[in-house]
Amino acid sequence: MSLEMLEKLESKVQMAVDTISLLQMEIEELKEQKDSLAMEAQELRSSREELVQDNEKLRNDHNAWQDRVRNLLGKMEGVE
Repeated sequence: MSLEMLEKLESKVQMAVDTISLLQMEIEELKEQKDSLAMEAQELRSSREELVQDNEKLRNDHNAWQDRVRNLLGKMEGVE
């Protein structure tokens, strides 16, 4: 092989090594983003579950108050 061919080959190998290094760094960044998004998704699921539970409690409280008001109105009608 001539010296020129070896230099071209060396250049191509170096470019390949550089590209691989850049891709590895990009993979690491993407893994970190994925982990961050997974944690955020878990927090959102947890918050959603809390909201669903709060909503259910509020519905039950609302229904209980409606029943009380109906009972009181019924008693008032019975007094008249």
